[in-house]
Amino acid sequence: MGRLFGTDGVRGVANSELTCELALKIGRAAAYVLTDSGNRHPKIIIGKDTRISSDMLEAAITAGLCSVGADVVQLGVIPTPAVAYLVEKYKADAGVMLTASHNPCQFNGIKIFSGDGYKLPDALEDKIEEIVFNKTEELPVPTGGDIGTVTTAPNVVRDYVDHIKSTVPFSLDGLRIGIDCANGAASRTAELLFTELGAECHMISSHPNGVNVNDNCGSTHMENLMAFVRENGLDAGVAFDGDADRCLAVDDKGNFVDGDFVMAICAADMKSRGKLEKNTAVGTIMTNMGFSRFCEENGMHFEATKVGDRYVLERMKQSGYNFGGEQSGHVIFLDFATTGDGQLTAAQLLSILKRRQAKLSSLVTLMTRYPQVLVNVEVAEDGKARFASDAVVQEAVEKARKELGEDGRIVVRPSGTEPLLRVMVEGQDTQLIRKLANSVAGVLKERLA
Repeated sequence: MGRLFGTDGVRGVANSELTCELALKIGRAAAYVLTDSGNRHPKIIIGKDTRISSDMLEAAITAGLCSVGADVVQLGVIPTPAVAYLVEKYKADAGVMLTASHNPCQFNGIKIFSGDGYKLPDALEDKIEEIVFNKTEELPVPTGGDIGTVTTAPNVVRDYVDHIKSTVPFSLDGLRIGIDCANGAASRTAELLFTELGAECHMISSHPNGVNVNDNCGSTHMENLMAFVRENGLDAGVAFDGDADRCLAVDDKGNFVDGDFVMAICAADMKSRGKLEKNTAVGTIMTNMGFSRFCEENGMHFEATKVGDRYVLERMKQSGYNFGGEQSGHVIFLDFATTGDGQLTAAQLLSILKRRQAKLSSLVTLMTRYPQVLVNVEVAEDGKARFASDAVVQEAVEKARKELGEDGRIVVRPSGTEPLLRVMVEGQDTQLIRKLANSVAGVLKERLA
């Protein structure tokens, strides 16, 4: 698999790239590294999403953890942000989530959280990687009563749902909402959560069978929810991905509402209530230019990081900010959570509709979105590494940048989880940005595919 950890944990095709043997090694290494190499019986919780390989990998990583003396608490199917929340609530030393997020069912992955509920910093991931690749035989091999145990936690759904409910201090009574669970982890929690908050819930893609996660549904396939909201005359729709750490929305007219619009609405609401720390929102280099202009016009500051919610979170923690996110729907409310949480985001967005007695279709008009074209280019295995040093590619990018001028921009970046280069072009002239995106993509394909 090359380097184990990408921008969002370990990920690969289950049983081919991400094997049981590798999961076992990661479990052994993680238990050792995350417990300061000294705790005799560290407590580690494990959650998983609904994909068919999650049971297999859960067994493997559990075996690895127990084999170095860790006591494992299995949470069952649960959203990624629930693991991040419960690791602290249950006073665990670490948390593990088995998921490939928005990817198809053949993929799976391993996300690891430290005892404070945050994703691991690069330095700890590097330590785990070093042990997996070079030092597995140096790990302790306990016997007898020093081997770890396995238990389950019966109240995980209740504990997580109660936590999200506590962030909305009034009922959502009267709101009729569509919810697309992507046949993923939210299938276990979303209907209960939003029904108890008082909303009238209309569910789609909430019956997982192991292979239908993200299959033409969820936050990467919004068309079904858009049609569903229109056909049923609903007030709004919210869609999650496989592990429910992201949320995208649909307004009352059936129009798509991406993460930048969700952030604009939430940031403005937080500022109006004096809840936005330092009046600053954090996004990424892929955040639409319209969002930064919106912030300027409304007395807020905007800061951009590299792509990946981990980098958004790092900036927030470093600088004392409490709100940030990505266009893809990873939104972080640091007052309530240590990571992006789709159901928390949905609850906050819907609470704004209720508090303001406003339609989502009117709130999205707060921000004017710049036209944006995104083209994904499949490249060879070493293509992502060669991108920055290829003079022909860099010349094509610079030429496009000059043609766009100050009223647009181009970003070309490697995917953190797939063999892709992503070309994003923004500007006022839709025809021009489409032409430039395709032109640069053509050069990438020619040079790096």
